[in-house]
Amino acid sequence: MTDAQPDPARFSPTRLDASEQIALELRRYIERQELEPGDRVGTEQELAAEFGVSRPTLREALRLLAGSHLLRVDRGRSGGIFVAGTPTQGLGRALSASIATLVAADSVGFRQLLEVRALLEGGVAALAAERADEAALVTLAASVDEVERSQAGTARFGRAAVRFHRVLAEAAGNDLLVAFTGWILDVLLPKMGEELVPRIDGPTLAAQYRAVLDEIRARRPEAAERAMRAHIAAVAELFAPEEGVGQKTK
Repeated sequence: MTDAQPDPARFSPTRLDASEQIALELRRYIERQELEPGDRVGTEQELAAEFGVSRPTLREALRLLAGSHLLRVDRGRSGGIFVAGTPTQGLGRALSASIATLVAADSVGFRQLLEVRALLEGGVAALAAERADEAALVTLAASVDEVERSQAGTARFGRAAVRFHRVLAEAAGNDLLVAFTGWILDVLLPKMGEELVPRIDGPTLAAQYRAVLDEIRARRPEAAERAMRAHIAAVAELFAPEEGVGQKTK
């Protein structure tokens, strides 16, 4: 018995329209050339000629990429098309913008945000315990030292706290996790900071960070995750005692 041949039409991928195809090709070009934010890609005229499409089609592709925070269009004599961010940075910004919209519309509750944060940052701490190199450990330690030296509620204190969470995400060694956790720094922490500043005890927060750092240094992933979730639960208790978010169920 001969094998039945698959129907090509049934299994072929969904066709992209012209602007979507150009947007995809531009993404690939940025990645292949390893372009960085601020690098110039070209002008509308140059890119339309290179891809053999009309200016309106190219503009729609640029609109799609600008919406993803990957490209920006500068007008004027020295203008052109420039890289706004890497694909993972663009993903992080788009995610932060979407969550900010949900928060502003009261479409997502604070408890939900904290539950997602506990899952994400707990996992990040576990991965950091497995993967963090010496440079990341030094930077993490420096951010904890800065929290200890700073007065709670000051801008210096806030920057040090944010730096700890940012370096922790980077220490996990996964660019997608950096993008997925970006909303915590961009949306959640600023929102919480407005109400938490008078309630935060600097030495206590620094001790929580140091507990996470100690477990990461000791290469104990499960303990690092527990320490991070304990920190999130403690902060949640300050913000909303009834929420009870962060700790794993025994």
